[in-house]
Amino acid sequence: MVKWSSKKIGDLLLLANSVVLAIVLNQLASLYFFRLDLTEEGRYTMKKPTRDLLQKLEDDVYVEVYLEGDLNSGFRRLRKAIRETLEEFKVYSHNKLHYAFTDPTIATGQNAQREFMISLASKGIQPTDVIDEQDGQRTIKRVFPGALISYDGLETGVMLLKGNRTQGSEEALNQSIEGLEFEFANAIHKLSGVNRKKIGLVTGHGELDSLQIGSFYSSLAESYDVFRTKLAVKKSLNQYDVLVVAKPRSVFSEPDKYKLDQYLLQGGKLLLLIDRLEANMDSVSSDNYFAYPLPTGLEDQLFHYGVRINQDLVQDRYSLRYPVVTGMLNGKPQMTPLEWPFFPLINHYAAHPITRNLDASALKFVSSIDSVKALGIRKTPLLFSSAYSRKVMSPVKINVNDLRKEIKPENFSSGPIVLAYLLEGKFTSVFKNRFLPEGIDSTGFRVNGTDAKLIVVADGDVARNDIHQRTGQPQPLGFDNFSGYTFANQELLMNMVAFLADESGLINARNKEVKMRPLDKQKIKNERVVLQIINLALPLAFLVIFGTAKVYFRKRKYGRFQKSVSGT
Repeated sequence: MVKWSSKKIGDLLLLANSVVLAIVLNQLASLYFFRLDLTEEGRYTMKKPTRDLLQKLEDDVYVEVYLEGDLNSGFRRLRKAIRETLEEFKVYSHNKLHYAFTDPTIATGQNAQREFMISLASKGIQPTDVIDEQDGQRTIKRVFPGALISYDGLETGVMLLKGNRTQGSEEALNQSIEGLEFEFANAIHKLSGVNRKKIGLVTGHGELDSLQIGSFYSSLAESYDVFRTKLAVKKSLNQYDVLVVAKPRSVFSEPDKYKLDQYLLQGGKLLLLIDRLEANMDSVSSDNYFAYPLPTGLEDQLFHYGVRINQDLVQDRYSLRYPVVTGMLNGKPQMTPLEWPFFPLINHYAAHPITRNLDASALKFVSSIDSVKALGIRKTPLLFSSAYSRKVMSPVKINVNDLRKEIKPENFSSGPIVLAYLLEGKFTSVFKNRFLPEGIDSTGFRVNGTDAKLIVVADGDVARNDIHQRTGQPQPLGFDNFSGYTFANQELLMNMVAFLADESGLINARNKEVKMRPLDKQKIKNERVVLQIINLALPLAFLVIFGTAKVYFRKRKYGRFQKSVSGT
């Protein structure tokens, strides 16, 4: 007869129940895929657009990361984060993503290394020199913080070291970690070529020509189908997912304004890069050069939508430098780069996916923007001048010789000043309660629109690249000839276009946050011995005390048991 109350039967039943429970849980797990992220900020949680992109891959993706070898602690942390991100990508892609880490310094010989570096640079992967100090010894090591991504016979290079360089190397590395998901997902999306959006570059009003906008155009063409379009042509603008107006120099006609208005009201996405004052560097050496208002005809339209570009120029003490003759030596002019307040460096951004973790951007002859009342429109200021800036009302005297004069800091205290706005919502037509332009087919005229987006930047030169004097080819957008530094103009504009065109919300991955929890290095240095004792000696002492106590109580327990047995 089975004794169900016996301990042996109970243990067997418990074992059987555990086995059955494990089998059931295993079957459920195979049917319902899930992952748990127990970190405070959700650093391992992929955004839904990223997961959807990876789950819909039709071919394998190969990622080769060139961040291997002997690295300092900061880049080792970046490498670890890259590996963790790619592991998550691999899981959500159902093992269609394959990755490898390569040490770019393994190439033997100077010629081989030089050819390898040129090859990586041609794919957009630029080297970075890292200065590391240990025990008073300073070493310089060249690293390649980038990756080459291949998909369906196509490949593209991705720079993984991003972030705002002015906030220190550790913060820049942390910002790079925060942007890993977007950089990889955006590159895969670009290579997959799924639903490539159409971008229309508006022409016919003196906008930037092919060379002046060449760098921005090339970047757009990598991710989108780009077309030049004239508003005067009788064809619908609805075929374009985003319209870009870059630095118009002449007035928009009423029919052209009507077409832009109706495009926006039908849910269009519009990026306007507009100069409010006529100013250029060709005449700044003249003592009588003034910048006067530049009418584009869009002033009333923008005011109706909710913003006003003012007739002024913003001066900022945090600005680009411009070379000025400050003396003569042996009959030759001596050039000194001095801060040119009309070229502000923008390092103050909104907390928005477009501008998050951006490096500084360089603007030229930018005006201020005010917000005016517009019902139903959400407004987000995107770019700001520094706190040490001011507005100079039109007409503005511009003379490069003024750089020699001493700047009075108390005159630059009007900042921060808004320089760009994002407008979202249901716009109303500027032609409401107005006569429509002559010759316009009013069929389908809208007074109230559907959800649309409009970005207004009060500087047309933000999209203008310099031209190389010897080759005549466009230089990278944001590249400064005098400092040799490339500012984040290109990334800023590409983020703007991505936000306007991206219906899936992939750009929201730029909002990912990884909190830094740094140790106090000075405290570690001062209390090094105490911390070593706490971390090494205390655990050993605890084990000794625990083992001694366990032996003591064990002897005491079984000693009483033996006495009771012998007494019986």
